[in-house]
Amino acid sequence: MPRKIVAELVGTRLIVWTPKDSVAIYRQGFFGKPVGIPKPKPDQEFTAPLVLDMMEGLFLEEKGKIRIIDAKTRKPVTRARLMKLAAVTYKDFELGYSVYRDLRKQGFIVTPGIRFGSDFAVYEHGPGIDHAPFIVTGRTENDTMGPFEIVLAGRLATTVRKQFTIAVPGKKGAMDYLVFRWFKA
Repeated sequence: MPRKIVAELVGTRLIVWTPKDSVAIYRQGFFGKPVGIPKPKPDQEFTAPLVLDMMEGLFLEEKGKIRIIDAKTRKPVTRARLMKLAAVTYKDFELGYSVYRDLRKQGFIVTPGIRFGSDFAVYEHGPGIDHAPFIVTGRTENDTMGPFEIVLAGRLATTVRKQFTIAVPGKKGAMDYLVFRWFKA
């Protein structure tokens, strides 16, 4: 069994300090951001630590790719502690994480979508290889969106050449995706 890479919990971030491990994790699906490198190329070697956000860290931990330890105590961090910390860090964390996990399991590359006014930007191949064709926002089946919110999201999506998508948890843990297509009349 391959060894698990160690990530240290520092505040609300997870840091992989070893450069070789940083590159290995990054290359497994564009996870994290190397410190001081704004847009690393897919095949780029770097010697910087890698910063993971909680969603990435939880997903990698769930997949058995990393082991998370507390930076101060050097003891393992429980999944329950990570989930609790993430719940106070992210608005609607459980919903967001269920969307993130579903997209990742389907093989998509998922990055924060804040600059597009959504929860996630979703790539088919990865940043630096292609542009994200989708921006995705998680909603529950009880949420409502008014016409102004839909038009605003649609205009923003078309401006940045992306498809606006709403992810809604469905039956039996499956995720339903509502993709909006805009056309000129």
